[in-house]
Amino acid sequence: MKQGILLFLLIFAAPLFAQDKSPITVKDSTVNNGVVMVNIYESGKPFELQCNQSAPYCKAPQPGSYWMVRLPKHHGIYDCANVDLYSQPGTPESQDKVFGEYCINER
Repeated sequence: MKQGILLFLLIFAAPLFAQDKSPITVKDSTVNNGVVMVNIYESGKPFELQCNQSAPYCKAPQPGSYWMVRLPKHHGIYDCANVDLYSQPGTPESQDKVFGEYCINER
């Protein structure tokens, strides 16, 4: 019986908790009046990330490739759609640590 429940959870429930991780490209980032704004492309589509410079995990990333994880609704520190940014695998910073947490806006 326990094996059946475990199998059910692995097959049907696990994908519900999987995070939407996608590669993105950071075009540029700027800081204006304490707000970090990051222009990115995800699958060729432009987006803007924003965070408050005083918040933990708010950094202005250098242009390049990163991983972005869209957080579930009502998760994160901002009252918007939140995302976490991770460095690409193979870089010293990529030890599964969050590079930054941002609010995402479609442009």
